[in-house]
This record gives sequence, structure tokens and C-alpha cells, in this order.
Amino acid sequence: MKTWWQDHPELQLLQSISPVRTIALQRGRLLLWVPVFLATGIGLYFRLPNELAPAVLTFLALTAAALVLGARYADETTGPLLYALALVLVGVALTGARAHQVAGPVLGFRYFGPIEGRLIEIDRSGSDKLRITLDQVYLENTPISRIPDKVRVSLHGFVPVGVLQPGWRVATTGHLSAPEGPVEPGGFDFQRHAWFDRLGAVGYSRNPVVRIVPAEISWRIRVFGVRTALSAWVQSHLSGQTGAFAAAVLTGDRSSLDQKSTETMRATNLAHLLAISGLHMGLLTSVVFAALRTAIAILPPLALRVNAKKCAAVGAFFCASLYLLLSGGSIATQRAFIMVSVMLAAVLLDRKAITLRAVALAAIIVLVLFPETLLSPGFQMSFAATTALIWAFSGMKKIDRSHVPKWLWPVLTLVVTSVIAGLATAPIAAAHFNQMARYGLLANLLAVPVMGTIVMPAGLLAFLLAPLGLERWPFAIMGLGIDWIFFSASWVADWSGGVRKIVAPPANVLPLIGLGAVGVVISMGWLRLVGAIMLSVAASLWLGSQRPDMLISPSGGLVGLAGNEGRVLSKPRGDGFAASEWLENDGDAAGQREASARAKPKGRLFLGDIHVTVLTPGKARGLVECPEGLTISADVPDRQLDCPQLLAPDSFNATGALSVTKDGPGWIIRSSRIASGERLWNSKKLRLGVYPGPLSAPPEDALAALEVVYGVFEQIGQVSASNQ
Repeated sequence: MKTWWQDHPELQLLQSISPVRTIALQRGRLLLWVPVFLATGIGLYFRLPNELAPAVLTFLALTAAALVLGARYADETTGPLLYALALVLVGVALTGARAHQVAGPVLGFRYFGPIEGRLIEIDRSGSDKLRITLDQVYLENTPISRIPDKVRVSLHGFVPVGVLQPGWRVATTGHLSAPEGPVEPGGFDFQRHAWFDRLGAVGYSRNPVVRIVPAEISWRIRVFGVRTALSAWVQSHLSGQTGAFAAAVLTGDRSSLDQKSTETMRATNLAHLLAISGLHMGLLTSVVFAALRTAIAILPPLALRVNAKKCAAVGAFFCASLYLLLSGGSIATQRAFIMVSVMLAAVLLDRKAITLRAVALAAIIVLVLFPETLLSPGFQMSFAATTALIWAFSGMKKIDRSHVPKWLWPVLTLVVTSVIAGLATAPIAAAHFNQMARYGLLANLLAVPVMGTIVMPAGLLAFLLAPLGLERWPFAIMGLGIDWIFFSASWVADWSGGVRKIVAPPANVLPLIGLGAVGVVISMGWLRLVGAIMLSVAASLWLGSQRPDMLISPSGGLVGLAGNEGRVLSKPRGDGFAASEWLENDGDAAGQREASARAKPKGRLFLGDIHVTVLTPGKARGLVECPEGLTISADVPDRQLDCPQLLAPDSFNATGALSVTKDGPGWIIRSSRIASGERLWNSKKLRLGVYPGPLSAPPEDALAALEVVYGVFEQIGQVSASNQ
């Protein structure tokens, strides 16, 4: 029977996008939305202008519980909406609780002196120096209540062989300070990263490291010791960077991988092979699962009495657990272990192992345990690739294979897998690492099959044959596979224009990409169109993004000005982290020294037509008269000069890094301190239990310092009145 509204197309459109019909279309897929709304709440927490007090977090949790209770008695339309809102509130409350759970002392001053502690981790810094992490820390003349739980020290001095033994107390003399905040407003917040990693101080030492006595040995330290011994054993069979690669993928020890190898792998989009993640865990469990199932199948008496598939799943889970334990149990490895465990559990329960529901369940577990991982590129890329592959291959099942030769289908599957995974992860990698490997697909086609068919199986076989003293030949085969991977990476990296630098996107682009992709992949009906529109908007915002015309580091010691050839830096060395971050975010391949040489005439900097003078500490203390134009000083002059156009260190201490962007006739000025808000990881007042309201104004000292900056720009008649 024809209804009256069918004669009115505009009403039919409204009917198709009504909440009732939209939610009805999602039936059977509601589990897939759980991690989406949970992640939305986590993301909202990190975007809050101020920290939430424990009482507020408790209220949010109770409100979520009330919404869940109400949803159970609501109708089919209202119920899912109440569940969605409850999940968002749970995400906020859960992340806030996690931030309080990992709370620990943060060093409140610059320290130089003896550093002593128990060695719990060894890796390499971005400058290719050995780096150690210590707990049970002792700092001279520092109250115990102010000593961080963990500190990380880069070693620039001599390190005797055998000194860095897991669990031993070691000592050196060096510099420590609190982790720094963003080097530009809206940039990567190392303070936040260190807070969730429980790092209360970072620094460096140019002095030798000495071993004192064995510390109290916990099971974690024992596992660390076993991992270090296994790494040394692997590298005794495979020398050089081949052995370093093998140790990295088998034990998680990357301390022997040099910067050149890492950069080559990153330039060809193969860096994911170095970190134990979903690929390695998946390859290991797949090899073990297939081997055990085959072994049972070729033994008829056993095959008739046990379920080979489930026995293989149990064996694969045991090997995955052992791999997790021995590899150090990093967040990325734990995430991969959870994903694999969910899929093996599905096998034991006679369910499909590789489905979007399994991925959603794994994402829920990871986000509940480690909500901060939502911001990590590893989480985003692994779940993006897995989701895209399952979605794409579910559609490929409908393809008629009768016209494709059987020998060709595995090759096509490999190519399609690499293309889909590459497309799914490309925008995320470009946003986080500011570069795109143009020939990364070819490099992955050459390297990943060798990784899966030679490197990982041979490594596993070497461990199995080690008790018999027969590990030499599997390691030799593994070394050949690794050499091929290095050769492929070096060959592709040498191609002209292999790496394209990408400008960093605005902060709202990645969330739009994530929500848009979710709308396209897991939703039904008109929400897919909304997802496609969100992806288009994200692309437009990224393409139209504008980088600041001037950046000032948190110390005030480095200034970067936009120029015709790229950003011009005020000095060739010093404040290296800020310099590299700025240039990477600009999509600029130059180094700090090259960028500082762009000043023309030599040594002179200009912001538009304003001459900018940057004073190093030595020049600042000797200042006798006010320079022309804008002056930025990293130290306080010895003489009390009335320079209305001088930005002094007391301003930067309160505002953090500053950015200045052209806005018509004036300039927009942003402060990283105000952009970051008052959070546990950057506010001593909060760590003492004094909480502002969720929507309170920015810190008074930061606002006052920003007013000073405005006053300086007003003196040169260039500041816009329509700013923060």
C-alpha cells in the first residue's frame, strides 16, 4: 500500500536520514562503535583546557553508569544514543584516572651532579647515543619526595664494555631537568608523553658510567637480563647491523641499531619491521599455529583424538606470551599481543578469528588499559591497517577467481595487501613523521614477504634448535633474509626524490580523518556519505594549512622565521630538538646549520619588514643600548635598559614557546603554555592538589606574560587586536 509521503521526494529523504532509520541500519554493528565513542571521550580529555579534579571524574563515571541504566529501559532509538554518550564520559573519566594513576614527582629544577639508580632499560637517542633509564634514583642533596621515580640519561661519554648490566645500580655525573613542553603551540607535547611513561627527568652525561652493586632483583629485571643475554647471543651469531636487526625483531633490543640503518628503513617505509608490533606477533603466531596444526595432522592417532585447530591456537598463544615477556613488553608489543589473543580466543570459541568485531574488541581492551596510546602513531597505524584490510578483503570475497591462475592469486593478494595497508596508514604516517616514502610500496613488496617467509621462521627455528647446538644454520638463513631487506631498503632509498617532506596538519585534521574513515568503513546508510565528506574536509584543511611566520623556542634562545627558501633559524647549533621539530613540521628537509645559513644578508633576520635581533646569553649580558626593531633575548642584560621592543626570558618562562602568524595588517600570537592548558604533566600546582575549574581562564602568569609580548608588538605597530 502506497503511503502519502512517498509522493513527496523531499520527505522520503528526511525519512532516510531519520535517527530511527539510521540506528536501525547499524544493528549488528553496534559493537564496532564502542571503541569509536570510547576513543572520542579519550580524545576530548586530551583537548580539555584544564585538568579535571578527581571529584569531577567520579561524577562523570557515575553519570555514565546512570546513562547505561537508563539505556536498558529506553526504546531502540534512544538506548544506543545513551550508550554512546556513556562511552564518551567513560573515555574522559578513564583517561583522567589513568593520568592520576601514573602520577609521580617531576624534577622542579635544573640539576647537575651525581646520578645513581637501578638500570631498567637501554636504548638509543635521536642523536644515536646510548640512553639508559634508571629507577630507584638517588640525586645528591635532593629530598626523596622530589626525586623522580624514573630518569633517562643519554650517554655522551665513554661506556666500558659490560658496565650496563640489567638490575645493577650504576652511577654517573650529568645534567637533568624536567621534560620540556611543546616547542611550538599545538606541537608534540613531550611533557605529556613523559608523564604517562613515568619519566620525571631527562638529561645527559659526558662522564663515564660506573657499576656499583647489584640492586634488588625483581622478576621484571630478571626478564630484562634474559632479554639482554639473548640479544648478545643473537649478535654473537650475526655480526654488525644484521645482528642488530635480528636482536631487535627477536628480543626487542634496538640499542645496537645505528641511526643510519634506522633512517634508511624509515625513508623506505620499512621502519615498522624494526619494532615488535602486530606484524611480528602475527607472523610468529601464524608460523607456530601452522606448524603445530600440521604436526598434529601428520600423526593420525593424535589427530583423531584432539582438535588440532584448538591445540595449535593454545600453542600459538603460549609462544606469543613468551615473546611478549622476552621482548620487553612495550606498549606496542602489548597492543599486538592483545590483538592476537583476541583472534586466538575466537578460534577456541569456534568463531571467525579475523573480523571487524575481533579488531573492535582488541581496540576496546587496549584503550581501557592504556588510553594514552590513542595518541600514538603505532596504535593509529596498526588498527587503521588491520581494519582496512579486513574491510577490503571482505569485499574481495565476492570476486570470481576462476579467471585468475592459482599461482597468480598469492602474488595479487600480496600486492593488494601492501597497497591497502599503505593507503590506510599513509596519512597517519605523514601527519606524525612529516614525510612520505614515494617508493615505500615497492620496498614493502620486496621486504615484507622475506620477513614473513625467511626471517621470522628462521629466527624461531634457531631458538628451537639451540638446545641441540644446531642454531648456526637457521641464523645463517635469517642473516641472508635480513641482508636482503637492508639491500632493498638501501636500493630504494637511493632513488632520487624517494622521500617527500610533508607539512604538519592542523590539530583537528587527524581526528577528522579517523572519524571519516570510521564512517566509511563500519557505518551503514547516509553516515558513509558523512564520513566521505569529513575526509574531504580534512584534506582541504591540511592542504590549506599555514605555518607560523615566526617561532620562538621555550628558552628564547632560538628563533625561526619564514623565508623564501624555507625557515631561517637564528643559530646553527643549540636548541636542536626545537630546530628539528620546526623544520620537520614545515616539511623542510634542511638541517639546522643549513637553515641558519639562509639569513640574508648574513646573520640578519626579518619578520616582514621588521628587523629581528636574537641575543645569546653572552651578547644579552653585554647589551649597552637597545637594538633596532624586535629584540629577543635568552638572558637578562646586565644593565637596566628601557627597551620597549625587547622580549626577555621572564616572558618565555611563563608563556612557553611562541608562534607569530601574519593576520592582515597585524599578527596573531599564540602561547604553547596557554594552548596546552593546566594539566597534571605541566603544572606543579595541580600536582599539589589545587585544581582550577574545567573551563577556567588560562594561568594568570601566562596571560600577563602574553600581554607583555603584545605590548612589544604594539610598540612596533604590528600587533592585531583580535587575538587570544
